[in-house]
Amino acid sequence: MAITATGIGSGLNVDGLINQLLTLESKPVAQLDRKEAAFQAKISAYGSIKGALSSFQTAVRGLTDLARFQGLKATPADSTIYTASASSTAAPGDYAIEVTQLAQAHKLVSNNATFASVADVVGTGTLNIQVNGVSTQVVIGSTSNTLAGVRDAINNTASTGVTASIVNDGVTNRLVLTARSSGVANSLKITVSGDGDGNNLDNSGLSRLAYDSTGGLGTGKNLAETAAAQDASIKVDGLTITKSTNTITDAIQGVTLNLLKKSDTGVTTGLNVARDTATIKASVNTFVKAYNDINKAVADLTAYNATTRQGAILQGDAAALSIQRQIRNALTAPIAGLSGNLTLLSQIGVSFQKNGSLAVDGAKLDSAIASNFNDIAGLFSAVGKPSDSLINYVSATTNTKAGTYEVQINNLATQGNAKGAAAPDLTISAGSNDTLSLAVDDVTASVTLAPATYGSYAALAAEVQAKINGASALSAAGIAVTVTVEAGTNKLIITSNRYGSASSVANITGNAQSSLLGTPVSTAGVDVAGSINGVDAAGNGQELTGATGNAAEGIKLRVIGGATGDRGTVSYSQGYAYQLDRLADQLLAGSGPVTSRTDGINKSIADIGKQRDVLNQRLVNLERRLRSQFTALDGLVSRLRSTSDFLTQQLTSISKISAK
Repeated sequence: MAITATGIGSGLNVDGLINQLLTLESKPVAQLDRKEAAFQAKISAYGSIKGALSSFQTAVRGLTDLARFQGLKATPADSTIYTASASSTAAPGDYAIEVTQLAQAHKLVSNNATFASVADVVGTGTLNIQVNGVSTQVVIGSTSNTLAGVRDAINNTASTGVTASIVNDGVTNRLVLTARSSGVANSLKITVSGDGDGNNLDNSGLSRLAYDSTGGLGTGKNLAETAAAQDASIKVDGLTITKSTNTITDAIQGVTLNLLKKSDTGVTTGLNVARDTATIKASVNTFVKAYNDINKAVADLTAYNATTRQGAILQGDAAALSIQRQIRNALTAPIAGLSGNLTLLSQIGVSFQKNGSLAVDGAKLDSAIASNFNDIAGLFSAVGKPSDSLINYVSATTNTKAGTYEVQINNLATQGNAKGAAAPDLTISAGSNDTLSLAVDDVTASVTLAPATYGSYAALAAEVQAKINGASALSAAGIAVTVTVEAGTNKLIITSNRYGSASSVANITGNAQSSLLGTPVSTAGVDVAGSINGVDAAGNGQELTGATGNAAEGIKLRVIGGATGDRGTVSYSQGYAYQLDRLADQLLAGSGPVTSRTDGINKSIADIGKQRDVLNQRLVNLERRLRSQFTALDGLVSRLRSTSDFLTQQLTSISKISAK
């Protein structure tokens, strides 16, 4: 608290004098306040730049997606008949499509059986549900023998390929069984074994749920068919195509058709597949706007107004000007490593204006899209282009440098397999030779084959493949196999669908091993091996990745076939959007100019605070010293005044004495 003594003895205005002196001494504090306000304004300005950079990065990062520049549109003339979508592998063109039949799933319903309640007993035994040649057993015991219990037992057995439900039609409860997949191949066949009433075919007990299309009511065909298993059928330019589902992905390359309803007989619905030029134009304009926004944001903060002779808050700021310069410079150099006719933005009509902004020449952009559609993506995205059609570019990392690199393949990836020693027995008998256990890609599964005498080795192979791929342990791990028949010997070959050293089919046991495979020979898969840019690359399955420490580091290629030896080159380029996204990362990083400059300004503000504290303390000390000095002066004046008064009194007394 300030000391506030007044000049009692001297009559001086001590407070006024001290305040005037302190005001003069405190002028440096006001200067510090002005400097701090200027620094705070710069902090705010850099906050604006940071926000603008973040928005800029979000915009350009969205433009690094190749699909934005390679997309095609599939447009049906009538989208109530079917809808369509196209990938980048589709070819532009027009097609005439007629939907002659929709696919539907097989549906069966309990027929003459009457169930007043879902708790009514159906029977006990085993339901053998066969879908697409794969048979699954559902055991119905005394705890699951009601209508609801049977429904739940079926639904709790995932491998049946059937969904069970109960519908009340107003008269009785009916069990409805629907195949989970549509198509003729997924027709349902249900047989019963071990029926509690001793008859597996009649319309009584559990056999009321039997369905064999070749039988009759009371002789194995006791469920009613409410929807036949049916394939989808379409005509594309007059060519008939049949598929098991209403989603057709391979009738027209790169086009997916979703069938919705049947066409009127003989009436086709046109499909136009065309390049999605609208998305490309929108993407280019988004890019230009993103640049102009960040350029204006920095320009406004660093500008000088010649009329008012006033500079903006960051006028002359080296870091802010460097940010603007780096972004602009990134757009002026051609794209390194880019193969094709386009390497500069100006070639598609994007160019700088006198004020430093970008503008789009719409006519030139249209011309570039028409003549160089496949090259536009490379101007914006990171693109890898192998010269060999059997090598696919997969990805790259931030360490991959733009350039063209030689590719050498020493050996191709292979799949692990197990090959039978002899042709298999075509008869599978329950409990005799129907179980198989094996490890695929080091995941073990056990399966039970459907008892039957198969009409061909191919049919048996299909059953083995379906059962293995239906094993929950394998499907949960995304593992599958292909079972083939070796020409000439009819030996079964079980092959993992995976490639590389992690691919294997081994440890085969079970009572079916001998009749199916004898003593099988297992061969593990091998990884692809080779070099990229003259340096041995890392192989994993079919994928070859550029080694650490060279320009091609991190580039990943998938080798799907071909020969060993020289396999041409891969050109890797980084488009402008990709480059700017990475540049924004650097500018916004903790070590980047925005953070560094902000940290520097904050340090200056902290230093000002320290200087202010020193000055304030000096003023406090000065006030104390002044008050001490004025107090001493006041005391001295008071004493002098007392002496003066005393002397005056004495002189007066002397004068009076002299007068007498």
